[in-house]
Amino acid sequence: MHTKNEHSGMADAYSLSGLFTLSLRLVAGWTYFSAFWRRLILENKLDPEEAGYIGEKFNHFLPNALGIKPMIEYLVSNPESLWWSMVAFTIIEGIVGLFFMLGLFTRLMSVGVFGLAMGILLGAGWLGTTCLDEWQIGILGLAAGFTVFLSGSGKHSLDHLMRSRSFKITKNSWFSWVGSGALPVLAKKLHSWAFIGAMTILSVTLFTNQYFHGGVWGTLHNMSVKPKVELSEVVIQQGEISFTAFRTEGADVYGSFLIGLMLSDDKGVVIIEKNGAELAKLPESSIVNNYVAKIRPGKHSLVIPLGAKAKLTIADPVLANLSAGRYILTLTDISGITWKKEISHH
Repeated sequence: MHTKNEHSGMADAYSLSGLFTLSLRLVAGWTYFSAFWRRLILENKLDPEEAGYIGEKFNHFLPNALGIKPMIEYLVSNPESLWWSMVAFTIIEGIVGLFFMLGLFTRLMSVGVFGLAMGILLGAGWLGTTCLDEWQIGILGLAAGFTVFLSGSGKHSLDHLMRSRSFKITKNSWFSWVGSGALPVLAKKLHSWAFIGAMTILSVTLFTNQYFHGGVWGTLHNMSVKPKVELSEVVIQQGEISFTAFRTEGADVYGSFLIGLMLSDDKGVVIIEKNGAELAKLPESSIVNNYVAKIRPGKHSLVIPLGAKAKLTIADPVLANLSAGRYILTLTDISGITWKKEISHH
């Protein structure tokens, strides 16, 4: 009798906990299902030829991703693999989000929410111009997934409906682990799991907040505010200057607009200079892009999206007989920011 009453009490406790986390389940579920809804129903953001292609957004994650940068770089360097990954990712988000809201296989879906949130956190936790947008979405998703895994979905769910109608699947011992209801774990052990899990998520929160934004100690920084372009592999030969430009910081929704390029010697004498209009006329054959986010000529400047990396080549007769020495390549953004790279020409 004691065992039966205890079991009934546990069932009631889990039913209430599922009720208390209902709003969390619905809202968190919608944040993931809405990604599917936006990309396929409201618009088509899976078309690589259309503006707003989700693959380019994924490319924006690359410069400062934590731990998963090699995977992102591989995908954005291979457009076909990237497209299939974006399709799979979108479908998974749609299924996980919808099932999470409906309370169908709730605990399994909470693991999905946790995994999706971790991906967002590691990939895009550094992005956000006014707030720590992607970091907040990621870290709150971790907390939501973990919390709902512990609570299950309670009365207002398809898991509960299947149990109440004695569906065969609910009779399996593993259903409590993938669905809802009382977890077959002693209360003492469950307390330990909940505490250790919460402290682990807090640790991840503090670590990533500090890593991406300096939000725990030291100087705050936001890599989404000002554009930054890294210059490398600068070579002057056969009347041409070639260099690799990689935009690693700045707002993901707004390109860097390059309005000036200048090569000068170490005494400040200008060798060549190109303005925005001239850069806008740069032939596409002079730009070899590495990723799906592409550096391209714009109407009045050269446009460099976040995460774009390309080798640029500019020809000028003056460079054909350039004497050996040290030179400085300077790029100028429309905001007035400049990026410089010193070259030793032999």
